[in-house]
Amino acid sequence: MPMTERGRAMWRKCLASAFRTALACTIVGAATLYGPQWILRYVAFPAFSYVTVILIITDATLGDTLRGCWLALYATCQSVAPAIITLRLIGPARLTAGTTALAAALAAFVVVLPNGSTHLVAKRIALGQIVLIYVIGYINGAETEPVMHPLRVAASTALGVIACVLALLIPLPRLATCEVKESCKEIGQSLTTRVKLYMKAFCAEDAISAMASVSQARELSHTSSKRYQTLKRYQPSMKWERLPFKIWRWQNVSDNQGEKLQSMEIALRGMEMVLASKSTIPPSLLAGEVKDGIKNMQERVILSIKRVNNTPQPSVTPETDLEKPDECLQTLQEIPGTSQDLPFYFFLFCLRLLETISTAKPEENKAKPEDINKGSVKSKSSRSWISDWDSKKAMPAIKLSLSLGLAIFLGSLYSKPNGYWAGLPVAISFAAAREATFKVANVKAQGTVIGTVYGVMGCFVFQRFLTVRFLSLLPWFIFSSFLSKSRMYGQAGGISAAIGAVLILGRKNFGEPSDFAIDRIVETFIGLSCSIAVELVLQPTRAANVAKLELSRSFHALYECASMFGAKPSKAEIVESQKKLRSHLSALKKSTEEAQAEPSFWFSPFNASCYDKLFKSLCRMADLLQFSGHAIGFLGEQVKGKSPQCKEVLRDVDKDLKSVTQSIGLLAKSFEEVTLLKSLDALEKALVKNGNSSWDIELGKTPNPSFSSPESEPEKIVNTYLQHCRGVADGMFRAEEEREEVKVDKSEVVLSFSALGFCVEKMGKEAREIEEMVKEVVQSENPSSHVNLHEISCKIRSLYK
Repeated sequence: MPMTERGRAMWRKCLASAFRTALACTIVGAATLYGPQWILRYVAFPAFSYVTVILIITDATLGDTLRGCWLALYATCQSVAPAIITLRLIGPARLTAGTTALAAALAAFVVVLPNGSTHLVAKRIALGQIVLIYVIGYINGAETEPVMHPLRVAASTALGVIACVLALLIPLPRLATCEVKESCKEIGQSLTTRVKLYMKAFCAEDAISAMASVSQARELSHTSSKRYQTLKRYQPSMKWERLPFKIWRWQNVSDNQGEKLQSMEIALRGMEMVLASKSTIPPSLLAGEVKDGIKNMQERVILSIKRVNNTPQPSVTPETDLEKPDECLQTLQEIPGTSQDLPFYFFLFCLRLLETISTAKPEENKAKPEDINKGSVKSKSSRSWISDWDSKKAMPAIKLSLSLGLAIFLGSLYSKPNGYWAGLPVAISFAAAREATFKVANVKAQGTVIGTVYGVMGCFVFQRFLTVRFLSLLPWFIFSSFLSKSRMYGQAGGISAAIGAVLILGRKNFGEPSDFAIDRIVETFIGLSCSIAVELVLQPTRAANVAKLELSRSFHALYECASMFGAKPSKAEIVESQKKLRSHLSALKKSTEEAQAEPSFWFSPFNASCYDKLFKSLCRMADLLQFSGHAIGFLGEQVKGKSPQCKEVLRDVDKDLKSVTQSIGLLAKSFEEVTLLKSLDALEKALVKNGNSSWDIELGKTPNPSFSSPESEPEKIVNTYLQHCRGVADGMFRAEEEREEVKVDKSEVVLSFSALGFCVEKMGKEAREIEEMVKEVVQSENPSSHVNLHEISCKIRSLYK
């Protein structure tokens, strides 16, 4: 079976990453095994040099490595300097298993507590240094030098950092700038190809060929999403490369280029929304001249996308060519009569939106100064040190310090000479965000075991050939790279596997490999068990409950976003509300995946499929609200500076849209309250306790809308809306004609009104689906109860009335 381009790219990436990792480990091994005596005297912990290499160089660029140098220095200042003072005050001879664990736990708490200001790599390096300094000091006792021992740990860290820098420079540097530039190029190519495929599907005469084109575009969309992750991953590293490589100005990439490319995705999602719905386009709308005009518009859009990606000089592609009005759009002079015609108009609206976004100037995307000032005032007021000091933000530091202290204590009791191997897995795998506890512990344990077993086998086969043992690491690093990119193991499993092998194959004089392997596997199991135990005691919240909470927060963000319509907010406030909704949806997706990975035990199973459907529906609802905002923005530009009559008739459309979005907002608010319920039995008990057992269905502070009732069918809603829009558009055009100077672009008005009609119809359908999914979620959590969302909502409101 021939390998696909995606497979070849994966192989190239994994081979390059494995080569850099193997080269860095070879540099460490050559220095510690064959280096001069003065190096061996100061680099007393080559194992931690290897650990530092794995932590920094995994899938890294030169910018990441240069940043890693600074992070390692910062971590050393955090751990080594306080440790020297502590060892001099206590005295290594007085250390016991308990005092060692306590000192390491307190030092770890201080390192982890600054939750957002310290990089994760710096925290992991500092925590690893803390484990080695205190536990090795306890093991050696009075022989430990309070000053030189921590400095030797720092020197071992420095050797790993230097090896990373050299490995990223030989034979040619791997630059984050090049990675970002290549990703932008591929994203631009993907965008143009997807536009062509969507246009081909739109103009196709049969449904089979249309869906084939949509499937191709969807696959390209998945590839682009991974490229956007690459942009997000490497863009912060670019600034570390600008100073040493300032002379290579041709490689500079605009900071907002990736953001602008990603902002075009909304228009492409709208085009896919039309085609995926399999709506039939009336043949009369796709006449010969219209089809030719649409194809010309496609070429203009592709040209504007290429300009964003390649930024040619204006003399090559004049600005006036892109601002020339489209003849096919000028034929659109009337609002469509039925909802069946709306997909055609909405597709053209998305095509027009794509061109508008791609040709927008950078300053157009920036918020106004007064909006920025408002945001800065709010951010300053929320940055109170006292408000930041709460149990929720301090919880990662508390959990890590307890896990580390307990692991060191139990590991030292089991085997004093190997006690630090229980604390190191806890230290170097620290994650500030919540993880799927059992899944992550499982993949770390499996990665450690298979890496250690590979190391033992390598020592057995090549026990007399130390150089060949190093060469045997290369295929293992390739395998570990694939593990890191797999869904089953992820980065935690891949890093554990790489460290497990290199700690055996990259050292000598540490005893029998099989004995060391057994001790290390047992100590690792002790450390991971301590992490799980502390996690369950301090934060016993199930991932399913976290997903439920994120679902409720997503509904609240949807309520706030829908409430923006009709409130005349600023552009910055609209963008901020949409970003907030997107961030909550991302958190919902992450928590849903985490809940799927964790075992249910004696709890009811997690309804993953229903949560996945809710996530997709909420994403589509967020897109529709964003489209509505763009359409209102286009209409606002058309009436800017026009007669008062135009503005007056536009307010009528705002009222129609506000009534729909207000209903969606109220529905989202209701679902927010319903999804926060622990159970229906708990609600009934609360009603009885408050004396509201005889609740009235009419009670409630606000109406409880429902899109499932027959009178609220989306088709009826949109037909009423279209009738109103036709009257509004006629009034707007008539007002301009009376002034004897037509300044309103009728085609823009028609496209915007039609897009709003399409969004109103789709929002009604999505609200219907969301309502059904919420009902299914509540039913799965209360299998023995009859679920009526309207009754539940009324009970909740009567409880708090």
